[in-house]
Amino acid sequence: MLHLRAIVPEDRTDAVCAVLAGCTGATNVVVLPGAARSPRGDLVTADIARESANEVIEELQGLGIERDGSISFEHIDLSLSSGAEAAELRAPGHGDDAVVWEELERRTEDDSRMTWSFLVFLVLATQLAGIAALIDSPVLVVGAMVLGPEFGAIAAICFGLLHGHGRRILVALRTLVVGFALAVLVTYVCALVSRLIGVIEFDRLPESRPMTAFIYSPDRWSFIVALLAGVGGVLSLTSGKSSALVGVFISVTTVPAAGNLGVALALEHGTEVTGSLRQLGVNVAGMIIAGTLTLLLQRWIWSLFLRKKGMFPRRHGPPEGRPGAGRGLGS
Repeated sequence: MLHLRAIVPEDRTDAVCAVLAGCTGATNVVVLPGAARSPRGDLVTADIARESANEVIEELQGLGIERDGSISFEHIDLSLSSGAEAAELRAPGHGDDAVVWEELERRTEDDSRMTWSFLVFLVLATQLAGIAALIDSPVLVVGAMVLGPEFGAIAAICFGLLHGHGRRILVALRTLVVGFALAVLVTYVCALVSRLIGVIEFDRLPESRPMTAFIYSPDRWSFIVALLAGVGGVLSLTSGKSSALVGVFISVTTVPAAGNLGVALALEHGTEVTGSLRQLGVNVAGMIIAGTLTLLLQRWIWSLFLRKKGMFPRRHGPPEGRPGAGRGLGS
């Protein structure tokens, strides 16, 4: 269940209550007249089954509530209510299968931004991968995979491709390119300095690395794994199962390939440089392709399911003639 909290202009409170009354997945509706001060209005709360969230959001947007008031949702960890249980049973489909598109849009928008924390995590993960390449340690490879934050930006590209958001795609691509370039550069410099001061006691990466050779040797299995990881990653984001996302991080070798690339550049190992670049490209491309197709399939299946139930989802935005359409914040 999700908890809805809406600040509603007084002239639209009855319309919002009518929306919630007509939603099969809504229950525990509470109205506090005049409770909100900034912006001013009535406070309306309700518990909404996840599979009905898109319906409620679209209706409230049609009333212009997000423009003249506020709409927010929170995940409910525990709900002891027979009404909530009945609402979940009445709502179409299953909550784990429902994609709350506004939530996914906001999340991918946040994850596509190039922040200091993103860059630091990526640099640290690439450093771990570089050390793993030097000592042939699969444990450090797994650690680098888990620490890497790059899937959020990849998911943002998938969402942008699905909805035709060119700016989001460009922002996410910039985040990935700059992030990996910085991470490889830092790893290259650290490896070069370590070589000069004697921490690295050999001039080239070992020819035989049975435990970590896969990170610079892409093949058909690399692409297949990337496809599967892309599907799993998007499903984990849309269903809110963060534990599954950890499995995705461990599946793909984007960060390990970047770490190996930095070390190979410092030790002038040309073969592994090209191999690492191919591995990185194969993984990113595979996840983008699979992630975009997964989102497309989810949207199509859910729309088909709603049509069979006699429910026809509308597009976002206030339609003409509805309360709140064309009104500004000062109305």
